[in-house]
Amino acid sequence: MSVESVKKFFEDNNLPLKVEETIGDTATVKSAAETWGIEEDEIAKTMGYKLKSGEYILILSKGTARLDNQKFKGIFKEKATMIPKDEVLEATGHPIGGVCPFGLKSPLKVYLDKTLKEFSIVYPAGGSDHSAVKINVDMLAEVTNGEWIDVCKDEEK
Repeated sequence: MSVESVKKFFEDNNLPLKVEETIGDTATVKSAAETWGIEEDEIAKTMGYKLKSGEYILILSKGTARLDNQKFKGIFKEKATMIPKDEVLEATGHPIGGVCPFGLKSPLKVYLDKTLKEFSIVYPAGGSDHSAVKINVDMLAEVTNGEWIDVCKDEEK
C-alpha cells in the first residue's frame, strides 16, 4: 500500500513526520484544501513528468500554480509531458491523487517550484487520495533533496 511506503520512508529515515489520513477526498487541490481546512495554495501539488530520455521527475508547487511551458523548456530543454496515467503507479509507487515525493518506488529527481517559498508549512499528499503530510518547506527540500526552480507561471497582479 502506498501510504505504508510513505510511513516506512519516514520511519527508516528517522523523520518526525506523520501521514494524516481522512475519509475526506484529497485527490485534487480543491478537495484536499476543503478536507484539511486550509487554503488551496498551502497544498504542495505534486506533478509528474516524463522526459524524452524516459526519466520520470516530480515537480512540486503551491496548489493553484500552473506550469509555464516556456520556463519548463528553458530548464529541461524539452516540452513538458505529464507521466501517462497508466504509468503513474509504476513510476512513483503512488496512485493518481496520492502522488508525493516520499516513499517512492524508486528514486526520482524532485524539483520544488519557488511558489512553495510563500509558505512555511505545506501539505503534500501522503501516498493516497485520502492523506496528506504537514511539513515545513525547508524540511521538504531537505527530505526530498529537492532542487529549487522557477517553472510556474507568474501570478498576474
